[in-house]
Amino acid sequence: MPEFEDRELVERAKEDPEAFGALYDRYFPQIYRFAYSRVRDQSLAEDVTSEVFFKALKNIKRYTYSGHPFSSWLYQITLNAVADHYRGAAGKEVELEEGAGLPSNEPTVVDEVVRRDRSRRVWAAIDQLPRQQRAAMVLKFSEDRKIEEIAVILGKSSGAVKLLLHRGVERLRRDLPPELEPELT
Repeated sequence: MPEFEDRELVERAKEDPEAFGALYDRYFPQIYRFAYSRVRDQSLAEDVTSEVFFKALKNIKRYTYSGHPFSSWLYQITLNAVADHYRGAAGKEVELEEGAGLPSNEPTVVDEVVRRDRSRRVWAAIDQLPRQQRAAMVLKFSEDRKIEEIAVILGKSSGAVKLLLHRGVERLRRDLPPELEPELT
């Protein structure tokens, strides 16, 4: 049902730019989270997300439904916007913030510090993976996307995505200390 609603919203947005607001409201949180997971800076993630929706609105008339969710198109735009940012920032060092974690039931301060450090170290290692592996890992483990949707977003087959994920996890297992391995499951 949501896929049908998306198609209807997209068709309305092609004729009435104000109808695009419903798509924006629906997809802003997940596109922002994905952008943030790539750039690790709140202000920059907001800029990238704004750029994604601006480009989507500008090009909505060229969007055609191809059997894949509308969100896949937005993720592709996001990947391109992030890549554009890094190409523009070539030679500059990008500072990583501590990874945001899921809150647990009243953790102690020490538990929270340890958890954040572990999460930061795992995500820092993911940031060192090749671009396609990194994108697949973020989409799977941060965004909880299905293999088929990741394949569409990355323009790869499901088998290729599984291979990217497998190689990414294996590289992390090889590169990270054993005490961090539970973070990968």
